[in-house]
Amino acid sequence: MSSDVHTASRTDTLAGKVLHDTGVSVAECYQCGKCSAGCPLADEMDITPSQALRMLQLEMPELDDQVLRSYTIWLCLTCEMCYARCPKEIDLPKVMDSLRAESLRRRVTNPKAKDIIAFHRSFLDSIKRCGRLYEILLVIAYKMRTRHLLQDMLMAPKLFVRGKLNPIPELIRGRHHMARIFARAAKKDA
Repeated sequence: MSSDVHTASRTDTLAGKVLHDTGVSVAECYQCGKCSAGCPLADEMDITPSQALRMLQLEMPELDDQVLRSYTIWLCLTCEMCYARCPKEIDLPKVMDSLRAESLRRRVTNPKAKDIIAFHRSFLDSIKRCGRLYEILLVIAYKMRTRHLLQDMLMAPKLFVRGKLNPIPELIRGRHHMARIFARAAKKDA
């Protein structure tokens, strides 16, 4: 039995869940390491992207848990350098996004990723409310979540004077459609 069929038939493993959610088979990775070599943040990660893929391939619950608790999945910029370099065209950014969602769902996020997660949630809240990014709401929500209230405070007046911070949000038409998208996504994650 090939590893693709093996993974495809097992949604009880993290690799199977990733395949089900994204259509990306981690079993296709043959560990060339090009993803890790090209990653601009590999030096900051606790496990490299190629190591994360290998851990998923082994389909061991303790390794799945280690991947979900890693800082790596939160540091990924989804810049797609790994995807561009991969000879098997494995969409690693899509895998990382799926792993972040699963990490949040299982409540096993890495403590060092607290600020990244706060930014992620603040960004999505802004999109949900306005239909597009509203920077002031993003900054306020992020600062309230992280308690970094005075960090970068001197930059705000400069950005405002340069027209980079609009005090009035630009709302899109049909924001109720956006609310439905968020509701469907929440239902899917539940």
